Amino acid sequence: MDSVNSSNRQRRRIAAIDLGTNSFHAVIVDIFPDGTFSIIDALKEMVTLGRNGLGKTLRPADMNRGIEALSKIKTLCDSYRVEKILAYATSAIREALNGGAFIQRAIDEVQIKILAIPGKTEAELIAYAVQHSLSLVDQRALIMDIGGGSTEFIVADHAEHYFLDSQKIGVSRMSADLVSSDPISKKNIQLLEKEYDKALKSVDEAVARFSPTFLVGTSGTMQNIASMIAAEKQLDTSVTLNEFEYSSDDFFAFYSKFIALNRKKRLQVRGLDDKRVDFIVAGLVLVNTVLKKYRFSTIKTSTQAMREGIILRYIKQEMKDLKLLDQYPDTRTRSVFELLRKCNWHEDHSSQVTRLALNLFDSLQSYHKLGDNDRQLLEFASLLHDIGYHISHKKHHKHALYLILNADLKGFSQEEIEIMAHIARYHRRSEPKPDHELYMTLTKAQKDRIKALSGILRVADGLDRSHYQNVQELQTEVTADKIEIRIKTLGDAELEIWGAMRKRELFEKLFKRKLTIRRVN
Repeated sequence: MDSVNSSNRQRRRIAAIDLGTNSFHAVIVDIFPDGTFSIIDALKEMVTLGRNGLGKTLRPADMNRGIEALSKIKTLCDSYRVEKILAYATSAIREALNGGAFIQRAIDEVQIKILAIPGKTEAELIAYAVQHSLSLVDQRALIMDIGGGSTEFIVADHAEHYFLDSQKIGVSRMSADLVSSDPISKKNIQLLEKEYDKALKSVDEAVARFSPTFLVGTSGTMQNIASMIAAEKQLDTSVTLNEFEYSSDDFFAFYSKFIALNRKKRLQVRGLDDKRVDFIVAGLVLVNTVLKKYRFSTIKTSTQAMREGIILRYIKQEMKDLKLLDQYPDTRTRSVFELLRKCNWHEDHSSQVTRLALNLFDSLQSYHKLGDNDRQLLEFASLLHDIGYHISHKKHHKHALYLILNADLKGFSQEEIEIMAHIARYHRRSEPKPDHELYMTLTKAQKDRIKALSGILRVADGLDRSHYQNVQELQTEVTADKIEIRIKTLGDAELEIWGAMRKRELFEKLFKRKLTIRRVN
C-alpha cells in the first residue's frame, strides 16, 4: 500500500521479517492512520538454513548465519527507530529439532522475538499480500508461493480467501531429498512429480470446487521464473515485475530448454538469482506439474508476499489504534487513550468527571497555584480513574493503580506515571495513609501533588455520583473561609451533592477552606 509520505501525517514505523528456509526478508514501513503504508527500506539476507535437510537439527554454522542476518536487520531497524518488529518463522525453524534454541538465541543476542507460525497462517498472510498487490476483481486465482521448506496454495479473489493450504514441498526440501543428478535426470523428475501429485490432492479438490481461472506466482522461485521468461522474451521488467503475465506455452517452451541445463549453464541464464541456482529446478518441475494438472493458460506474478502480508494483517488488527494517531497526535494523549480503549473505559462518566475536575482546577488556580503539568496529570488521571472496573468492580480504585503503573505509558516519566496512578487510586475510599506501602515509597513532592490533585478529583467524581452527567455547569466562589460550588443540573442534585460532600476532606485541606455545594437552577 505504498503511499506518498508526508511530514504532516502521523505514522507508526514497524518492521516485518519473513524468516524463510533460504532467505530472511525484512521490510521497514511507515503505517498511517488511514491504513496505507509507505516502504522505507528493505533488506534480504540469504541464509539457506535448510541445506542440511528440513526437520533435522540446524547446524551451528547455519544458526550463526541466521543470527548474523538478524543482527544486520536489527541494526537497520534501530537506525530507522523502528517501534515494533514482527518476525515470523516458517518451515526451517518451525520444524528444526533445535528451532527453539535458535528462537532463544534471537531473543538473547539480537533482542528479536520470533513467532514460529503454522503453514496455514503463512498462506493467509500471502493471500493478504496478493490481494493487495494484484487486481483480482471478479476473478478467482490459484496462488502458489514456492518456499524453501513448504509451498502455500490459496484460492482467492480480491476480497475472499476460499482455500488456504500449506504442503511440505518447498524447493530446498525437495532438492535435498529427491534431486541427486546435475543436470536433473528423468528419474529424479519422475520422483518429484510423484511426490507433488500426492501433495496436491487437497488442491485438486479446491480447484474443482472454486474454479480459479489462472495461476499467480509469488516469492523468490516464482519471481525468478518470471524474470527468466521476461529476459528470454526481451521484455523490460526493470520498473516492476508485479502483474507481469506470461502464458503456459511460454513456460513450457522455457522449461523444455532450462531443465536440461547443468549448474554451470544455469548460472548463465539471465534473470536467475545465483543463490537459487541449486533449488530452481525443483521449483520448475512443480510449476510444470501444476500447469499440466489444472490446465491454466495464464500465469501472473506478484512481487508482494509474506512480509507484506504481515504488515497488512497488522494494519487490519491495529486500525483502531492507528486511527488514534490522527485523533491524538500527542504521544501522551494517544498512549492514555490506547489504555482506555483496552480497558473498555466508561467513557461518558470519565469524560464528565474530567471536565468537572479541570473546571475546578482552572477556576481555583490562583489558590492552589499548581502548574500546567499538574493540570495535564489531573486530566489523564481523571480519564483513567475507573479503568480498574476492567478487572473487578470491587477495589477498582486499587486495580486502576496497578493498571496505570504497568501499562508502559509512553511520553511520561516514572515520577509522572506514579503520580497519575496514585491520583486514580485515591479517587474513592480512604485518603493516603502511612500503611499504604507504594504511596510511602514516593517523595514528599510527589505525595503533595497526589493529595492536592486527588482532592480535586474526588469532588469531581462525587459530582457525577449518578453516572448520568447530571451537572451541566459549574461555578466557584471563594471567600476567606469557604469555597462554594454552584451547579446547574438536568434534574435533582441531591445525589451529586451528597457524593461530592462525603469526599471533600482532601479538597478542604488543599484550599484551607470549608466546601459547600448549591444547586442554582
